[in-house]
Amino acid sequence: MLAIAGFFSGAALRICDGLLPRLAADFSVTPGVAGRVVLTFAIAYGISQLLFGPLGDRYGKARVMCASLFACAASSLACTLAPDFDALVRLRVLWGITAAGVIPLAIAWIGDAVHYEQRQATLARLLMGTLSGMTAGQLGGGLFADSALGWRGAFGTLSAGYVVVGTLLFVRLRHIPAAPPVRGGGRFGFAGQLAAVLAIPWARVVIACVFAEGVFLLGPLAFLPTYLHQRFGLALSTAAGMIAMYALGGLVYALVARHVVRRLGERRMVLAGGIVMGLGFLSFLVSPVAWIAAPTALAVGFGTYLLHNTLQTNATQMAPATRGTAMALFAFCFFNGQAIGVTLAGYAFDHGGPTPLLLVPALALPLLGACFSYALHRRARTPA
Repeated sequence: MLAIAGFFSGAALRICDGLLPRLAADFSVTPGVAGRVVLTFAIAYGISQLLFGPLGDRYGKARVMCASLFACAASSLACTLAPDFDALVRLRVLWGITAAGVIPLAIAWIGDAVHYEQRQATLARLLMGTLSGMTAGQLGGGLFADSALGWRGAFGTLSAGYVVVGTLLFVRLRHIPAAPPVRGGGRFGFAGQLAAVLAIPWARVVIACVFAEGVFLLGPLAFLPTYLHQRFGLALSTAAGMIAMYALGGLVYALVARHVVRRLGERRMVLAGGIVMGLGFLSFLVSPVAWIAAPTALAVGFGTYLLHNTLQTNATQMAPATRGTAMALFAFCFFNGQAIGVTLAGYAFDHGGPTPLLLVPALALPLLGACFSYALHRRARTPA
Protein backbone atom coordinates (compact mmCIF):
# COMPACT_ATOMS: atom_id res chain seq x y z
CA MET A 1 0.00 0.00 0.00
CA LEU A 2 2.83 2.39 0.85
CA ALA A 3 4.51 1.59 -2.47
CA ILE A 4 1.33 2.48 -4.39
CA ALA A 5 1.10 5.79 -2.55
CA GLY A 6 4.80 6.33 -3.25
CA PHE A 7 4.21 5.64 -6.94
CA PHE A 8 1.78 8.54 -7.40
CA SER A 9 3.80 10.83 -5.17
CA GLY A 10 6.93 10.05 -7.16
CA ALA A 11 5.07 10.73 -10.41
CA ALA A 12 3.90 14.10 -9.08
CA LEU A 13 7.45 15.04 -8.09
CA ARG A 14 8.82 14.56 -11.61
CA ILE A 15 5.82 15.06 -13.90
CA CYS A 16 6.72 18.68 -14.68
CA ASP A 17 10.29 17.93 -15.84
CA GLY A 18 9.13 16.82 -19.29
CA LEU A 19 6.30 19.37 -19.34
CA LEU A 20 8.49 22.48 -18.94
CA PRO A 21 8.98 23.11 -22.70
CA ARG A 22 5.23 22.60 -23.31
CA LEU A 23 4.36 24.96 -20.46
CA ALA A 24 6.87 27.50 -21.80
CA ALA A 25 5.30 27.30 -25.25
CA ASP A 26 1.68 27.35 -24.05
CA PHE A 27 2.21 30.36 -21.79
CA SER A 28 4.89 32.17 -23.84
CA VAL A 29 7.57 32.11 -21.12
CA THR A 30 11.17 30.86 -20.98
CA PRO A 31 11.99 27.37 -19.66
CA GLY A 32 13.55 29.00 -16.60
CA VAL A 33 10.33 30.87 -15.84
CA ALA A 34 8.27 27.74 -16.52
CA GLY A 35 10.43 26.06 -13.88
CA ARG A 36 8.44 28.00 -11.27
CA VAL A 37 5.89 25.18 -11.33
CA VAL A 38 8.65 22.93 -9.97
CA LEU A 39 10.00 25.60 -7.62
CA THR A 40 6.69 26.50 -5.99
CA PHE A 41 5.73 22.86 -5.51
CA ALA A 42 9.09 22.12 -3.87
CA ILE A 43 8.94 25.13 -1.53
CA ALA A 44 5.39 24.37 -0.42
CA TYR A 45 6.17 20.67 -0.08
CA GLY A 46 9.23 21.30 2.03
CA ILE A 47 7.73 23.90 4.35
CA SER A 48 4.60 21.84 4.93
CA GLN A 49 6.68 18.95 6.27
CA LEU A 50 7.00 21.01 9.45
CA LEU A 51 3.25 20.62 9.91
CA PHE A 52 2.62 17.07 8.71
CA GLY A 53 5.50 15.44 10.60
CA PRO A 54 4.27 16.45 14.06
CA LEU A 55 0.66 15.78 12.99
CA GLY A 56 1.65 12.23 12.05
CA ASP A 57 3.34 11.75 15.43
CA ARG A 58 0.24 12.99 17.27
CA TYR A 59 -2.70 11.62 15.29
CA GLY A 60 -1.34 8.60 13.44
CA LYS A 61 0.81 8.49 10.34
CA ALA A 62 -1.63 6.34 8.32
CA ARG A 63 -4.60 8.62 8.98
CA VAL A 64 -2.73 11.80 8.16
CA MET A 65 -1.34 10.18 5.00
CA CYS A 66 -4.84 9.13 3.88
CA ALA A 67 -6.15 12.67 4.31
CA SER A 68 -3.19 13.99 2.34
CA LEU A 69 -3.90 11.67 -0.59
CA PHE A 70 -7.46 12.92 -0.96
CA ALA A 71 -6.27 16.51 -0.65
CA CYS A 72 -3.71 15.81 -3.41
CA ALA A 73 -6.52 14.57 -5.64
CA ALA A 74 -8.41 17.83 -5.20
CA SER A 75 -5.39 20.11 -5.66
CA SER A 76 -4.07 18.32 -8.76
CA LEU A 77 -7.57 18.51 -10.27
CA ALA A 78 -7.55 22.25 -9.56
CA CYS A 79 -4.22 22.53 -11.41
CA THR A 80 -5.83 20.79 -14.38
CA LEU A 81 -8.39 23.59 -14.57
CA ALA A 82 -5.90 26.51 -14.16
CA PRO A 83 -6.84 29.34 -16.56
CA ASP A 84 -3.37 30.93 -16.86
CA PHE A 85 0.26 30.51 -15.79
CA ASP A 86 0.01 32.63 -12.65
CA ALA A 87 -2.99 30.64 -11.47
CA LEU A 88 -1.16 27.38 -12.18
CA VAL A 89 1.84 28.51 -10.13
CA ARG A 90 -0.43 29.39 -7.18
CA LEU A 91 -2.27 26.08 -7.43
CA ARG A 92 1.02 24.18 -7.51
CA VAL A 93 1.66 25.73 -4.09
CA LEU A 94 -1.56 24.12 -2.85
CA TRP A 95 -0.57 20.79 -4.43
CA GLY A 96 2.82 20.93 -2.77
CA ILE A 97 1.22 21.56 0.62
CA THR A 98 -1.15 18.62 0.33
CA ALA A 99 1.55 16.28 -1.02
CA ALA A 100 3.74 16.82 2.04
CA GLY A 101 1.96 14.18 4.10
CA VAL A 102 2.67 11.12 1.95
CA ILE A 103 6.24 9.89 1.40
CA PRO A 104 7.91 11.24 4.58
CA LEU A 105 5.19 9.76 6.79
CA ALA A 106 5.47 6.44 4.93
CA ILE A 107 9.21 6.43 5.69
CA ALA A 108 8.58 7.32 9.33
CA TRP A 109 5.97 4.55 9.50
CA ILE A 110 8.57 2.02 8.36
CA GLY A 111 10.97 3.44 10.92
CA ASP A 112 8.43 2.65 13.64
CA ALA A 113 7.98 -0.96 12.51
CA VAL A 114 11.35 -2.22 11.21
CA HIS A 115 14.64 -2.74 13.08
CA TYR A 116 17.54 -0.57 11.91
CA GLU A 117 19.53 -3.53 10.54
CA GLN A 118 16.74 -4.36 8.07
CA ARG A 119 15.54 -0.81 7.55
CA GLN A 120 17.65 0.18 4.54
CA ALA A 121 16.54 -2.88 2.58
CA THR A 122 12.90 -2.29 3.59
CA LEU A 123 13.08 1.36 2.58
CA ALA A 124 14.53 0.20 -0.73
CA ARG A 125 11.35 -1.79 -1.36
CA LEU A 126 9.28 1.33 -0.68
CA LEU A 127 11.70 3.13 -2.96
CA MET A 128 10.76 0.80 -5.81
CA GLY A 129 7.22 2.19 -5.75
CA THR A 130 8.41 5.81 -5.54
CA LEU A 131 10.98 5.38 -8.29
CA SER A 132 8.53 3.58 -10.54
CA GLY A 133 6.33 6.64 -10.14
CA MET A 134 9.25 8.96 -10.89
CA THR A 135 9.97 6.97 -14.05
CA ALA A 136 6.32 7.12 -15.07
CA GLY A 137 6.18 10.81 -14.20
CA GLN A 138 9.23 11.78 -16.24
CA LEU A 139 8.21 9.66 -19.21
CA GLY A 140 4.54 10.60 -18.91
CA GLY A 141 5.41 14.29 -18.74
CA GLY A 142 7.18 14.05 -22.08
CA LEU A 143 4.40 11.99 -23.65
CA PHE A 144 1.69 14.37 -22.48
CA ALA A 145 3.81 17.34 -23.61
CA ASP A 146 3.86 15.95 -27.16
CA SER A 147 0.14 15.07 -27.11
CA ALA A 148 -3.02 17.11 -27.54
CA LEU A 149 -3.89 16.57 -23.86
CA GLY A 150 -0.79 18.46 -22.72
CA TRP A 151 -0.20 19.38 -19.09
CA ARG A 152 -3.92 19.35 -18.27
CA GLY A 153 -4.10 15.67 -19.19
CA ALA A 154 -1.03 14.89 -17.09
CA PHE A 155 -2.39 16.57 -13.96
CA GLY A 156 -5.86 15.07 -14.42
CA THR A 157 -4.40 11.57 -14.65
CA LEU A 158 -2.54 12.05 -11.38
CA SER A 159 -5.70 13.32 -9.71
CA ALA A 160 -7.50 10.10 -10.61
CA GLY A 161 -4.59 8.05 -9.30
CA TYR A 162 -4.65 9.85 -5.95
CA VAL A 163 -8.36 9.06 -5.58
CA VAL A 164 -7.73 5.35 -6.15
CA VAL A 165 -4.84 4.96 -3.71
CA GLY A 166 -6.51 7.18 -1.10
CA THR A 167 -9.62 4.99 -1.22
CA LEU A 168 -7.56 1.80 -0.88
CA LEU A 169 -5.71 3.17 2.14
CA PHE A 170 -8.96 4.41 3.73
CA VAL A 171 -10.42 0.89 3.53
CA ARG A 172 -7.33 -0.51 5.28
CA LEU A 173 -7.09 2.06 8.08
CA ARG A 174 -8.83 -0.02 10.74
CA HIS A 175 -6.30 -2.84 10.27
CA ILE A 176 -3.17 -0.65 10.43
CA PRO A 177 -1.38 -0.50 13.81
CA ALA A 178 0.00 2.85 14.91
CA ALA A 179 2.88 3.79 17.15
CA PRO A 180 1.89 5.47 20.45
CA PRO A 181 1.24 9.16 19.73
CA VAL A 182 3.45 11.95 21.06
CA ARG A 183 1.46 13.85 23.66
CA GLY A 184 1.76 17.08 25.56
CA GLY A 185 3.38 20.37 24.75
CA GLY A 186 0.25 22.54 24.37
CA ARG A 187 0.21 25.13 21.64
CA PHE A 188 4.01 25.06 21.42
CA GLY A 189 4.24 21.27 21.22
CA PHE A 190 5.09 21.20 17.50
CA ALA A 191 7.86 23.76 17.96
CA GLY A 192 9.23 21.80 20.89
CA GLN A 193 9.38 18.60 18.83
CA LEU A 194 11.23 20.39 16.04
CA ALA A 195 13.67 21.97 18.48
CA ALA A 196 14.34 18.60 20.12
CA VAL A 197 15.38 17.07 16.80
CA LEU A 198 17.58 20.03 15.87
CA ALA A 199 19.33 19.82 19.25
CA ILE A 200 20.86 16.47 18.19
CA PRO A 201 24.29 17.04 16.51
CA TRP A 202 24.02 14.03 14.22
CA ALA A 203 20.59 15.16 13.07
CA ARG A 204 22.09 18.49 12.01
CA VAL A 205 24.75 16.70 9.95
CA VAL A 206 22.22 14.51 8.12
CA ILE A 207 19.89 17.45 7.49
CA ALA A 208 22.70 19.64 6.12
CA CYS A 209 23.82 16.89 3.74
CA VAL A 210 20.34 16.23 2.37
CA PHE A 211 19.84 19.97 1.85
CA ALA A 212 23.00 20.08 -0.26
CA GLU A 213 21.79 17.04 -2.19
CA GLY A 214 18.55 18.84 -3.02
CA VAL A 215 20.41 21.92 -4.27
CA PHE A 216 23.06 20.23 -6.40
CA LEU A 217 21.14 17.19 -7.65
CA LEU A 218 17.41 17.85 -7.93
CA GLY A 219 17.77 21.44 -9.14
CA PRO A 220 19.82 20.65 -12.27
CA LEU A 221 17.95 17.37 -12.81
CA ALA A 222 14.70 19.23 -13.51
CA PHE A 223 16.22 20.88 -16.61
CA LEU A 224 17.87 17.83 -18.18
CA PRO A 225 14.98 16.98 -20.58
CA THR A 226 14.92 20.62 -21.74
CA TYR A 227 18.70 20.56 -22.16
CA LEU A 228 18.57 17.43 -24.33
CA HIS A 229 15.65 18.84 -26.33
CA GLN A 230 17.54 22.05 -27.10
CA ARG A 231 21.01 20.59 -27.66
CA PHE A 232 20.16 17.55 -29.77
CA GLY A 233 16.73 18.51 -31.16
CA LEU A 234 15.06 15.49 -29.56
CA ALA A 235 11.31 15.23 -29.19
CA LEU A 236 10.23 16.07 -25.67
CA SER A 237 8.92 12.55 -25.13
CA THR A 238 12.27 11.09 -26.21
CA ALA A 239 14.29 13.45 -24.02
CA ALA A 240 12.05 12.79 -21.02
CA GLY A 241 12.25 9.04 -21.64
CA MET A 242 16.04 9.15 -21.60
CA ILE A 243 16.13 11.04 -18.30
CA ALA A 244 13.49 8.66 -16.93
CA MET A 245 16.29 6.08 -16.91
CA TYR A 246 17.44 7.96 -13.79
CA ALA A 247 14.58 6.42 -11.85
CA LEU A 248 15.31 3.01 -13.42
CA GLY A 249 18.81 3.29 -11.97
CA GLY A 250 17.20 3.77 -8.57
CA LEU A 251 15.08 0.67 -9.16
CA VAL A 252 18.23 -1.32 -9.91
CA TYR A 253 19.62 -0.11 -6.61
CA ALA A 254 16.42 -1.13 -4.80
CA LEU A 255 16.69 -4.66 -6.21
CA VAL A 256 20.30 -5.13 -5.04
CA ALA A 257 20.24 -2.92 -1.94
CA ARG A 258 20.53 -5.74 0.57
CA HIS A 259 23.68 -7.09 -1.10
CA VAL A 260 25.19 -3.63 -1.63
CA VAL A 261 24.73 -2.68 2.02
CA ARG A 262 26.30 -5.93 3.18
CA ARG A 263 29.30 -5.76 0.81
CA LEU A 264 30.13 -2.05 0.83
CA GLY A 265 28.80 -0.63 4.06
CA GLU A 266 27.43 2.88 4.43
CA ARG A 267 30.70 4.80 4.17
CA ARG A 268 31.80 3.34 0.85
CA MET A 269 28.26 3.51 -0.52
CA VAL A 270 27.97 7.28 -0.08
CA LEU A 271 31.49 7.90 -1.37
CA ALA A 272 30.84 5.83 -4.50
CA GLY A 273 27.43 7.44 -4.97
CA GLY A 274 28.88 10.95 -5.02
CA ILE A 275 31.57 10.00 -7.53
CA VAL A 276 29.10 8.25 -9.86
CA MET A 277 26.73 11.22 -9.83
CA GLY A 278 29.53 13.69 -10.51
CA LEU A 279 30.85 11.69 -13.45
CA GLY A 280 27.31 11.40 -14.80
CA PHE A 281 26.73 15.15 -14.91
CA LEU A 282 30.13 15.61 -16.52
CA SER A 283 29.10 13.05 -19.16
CA PHE A 284 25.87 14.96 -19.86
CA LEU A 285 27.98 18.04 -20.54
CA VAL A 286 30.72 16.59 -22.78
CA SER A 287 28.97 13.74 -24.60
CA PRO A 288 28.81 14.42 -28.36
CA VAL A 289 25.84 12.11 -29.03
CA ALA A 290 22.35 12.03 -27.56
CA TRP A 291 21.99 8.32 -26.86
CA ILE A 292 24.67 8.42 -24.14
CA ALA A 293 22.17 10.32 -21.98
CA ALA A 294 20.08 7.21 -21.29
CA PRO A 295 22.77 4.97 -19.72
CA THR A 296 24.26 8.03 -18.03
CA ALA A 297 20.92 8.84 -16.39
CA LEU A 298 20.65 5.22 -15.23
CA ALA A 299 24.11 5.42 -13.63
CA VAL A 300 23.29 8.74 -11.97
CA GLY A 301 20.10 7.23 -10.56
CA PHE A 302 21.99 4.28 -9.09
CA GLY A 303 24.59 6.61 -7.60
CA THR A 304 21.90 8.89 -6.18
CA TYR A 305 20.36 6.16 -4.07
CA LEU A 306 23.68 4.88 -2.82
CA LEU A 307 23.86 8.27 -1.12
CA HIS A 308 20.22 9.21 -0.57
CA ASN A 309 18.98 5.92 0.85
CA THR A 310 21.85 5.97 3.34
CA LEU A 311 20.95 9.52 4.36
CA GLN A 312 17.30 8.51 4.62
CA THR A 313 18.05 5.45 6.73
CA ASN A 314 20.14 7.51 9.13
CA ALA A 315 17.32 10.08 9.27
CA THR A 316 14.84 7.46 10.51
CA GLN A 317 17.05 6.95 13.57
CA MET A 318 17.84 10.60 14.35
CA ALA A 319 15.04 10.94 16.92
CA PRO A 320 13.06 7.68 17.37
CA ALA A 321 10.60 9.17 19.87
CA THR A 322 9.46 11.80 17.33
CA ARG A 323 10.27 10.02 14.10
CA GLY A 324 7.56 11.76 12.08
CA THR A 325 8.95 15.14 13.07
CA ALA A 326 12.51 14.05 12.27
CA MET A 327 11.50 12.87 8.81
CA ALA A 328 9.58 16.11 8.35
CA LEU A 329 12.75 18.12 8.93
CA PHE A 330 14.65 15.81 6.61
CA ALA A 331 12.11 16.30 3.80
CA PHE A 332 11.82 20.02 4.57
CA CYS A 333 15.53 20.52 3.94
CA PHE A 334 15.62 18.17 0.94
CA PHE A 335 12.81 19.87 -0.94
CA ASN A 336 13.73 23.39 0.03
CA GLY A 337 17.19 22.52 -1.22
CA GLN A 338 15.48 21.45 -4.46
CA ALA A 339 13.60 24.76 -4.58
CA ILE A 340 16.81 26.74 -4.25
CA GLY A 341 18.51 24.40 -6.73
CA VAL A 342 15.75 24.84 -9.32
CA THR A 343 15.96 28.62 -8.94
CA LEU A 344 19.73 28.65 -9.39
CA ALA A 345 19.68 26.07 -12.18
CA GLY A 346 16.95 27.93 -14.06
CA TYR A 347 18.88 31.20 -13.83
CA ALA A 348 22.11 29.48 -14.87
CA PHE A 349 20.41 27.76 -17.83
CA ASP A 350 18.69 30.92 -19.05
CA HIS A 351 21.77 33.15 -18.71
CA GLY A 352 24.81 30.88 -18.89
CA GLY A 353 23.69 27.86 -20.91
CA PRO A 354 24.39 24.23 -20.08
CA THR A 355 27.96 24.56 -18.78
CA PRO A 356 27.17 26.00 -15.30
CA LEU A 357 24.00 23.90 -15.13
CA LEU A 358 25.99 20.65 -15.39
CA LEU A 359 29.52 21.48 -14.25
CA VAL A 360 28.55 22.65 -10.75
CA PRO A 361 26.87 19.35 -9.75
CA ALA A 362 29.70 17.42 -11.41
CA LEU A 363 32.05 18.99 -8.85
CA ALA A 364 29.75 19.37 -5.84
CA LEU A 365 28.20 15.89 -5.63
CA PRO A 366 31.45 13.92 -5.22
CA LEU A 367 32.47 16.40 -2.52
CA LEU A 368 29.14 15.84 -0.75
CA GLY A 369 29.61 12.06 -0.80
CA ALA A 370 33.12 12.39 0.59
CA CYS A 371 31.96 14.72 3.38
CA PHE A 372 29.17 12.42 4.53
CA SER A 373 31.47 9.39 4.35
CA TYR A 374 33.90 11.19 6.66
CA ALA A 375 31.04 12.14 8.99
CA LEU A 376 29.99 8.48 9.22
CA HIS A 377 33.60 7.52 9.96
CA ARG A 378 33.85 10.07 12.78
CA ARG A 379 30.52 9.00 14.25
CA ALA A 380 31.57 5.34 14.25
CA ARG A 381 34.71 6.26 16.22
CA THR A 382 32.87 8.41 18.75
CA PRO A 383 31.87 6.54 21.91
CA ALA A 384 28.11 6.27 22.38
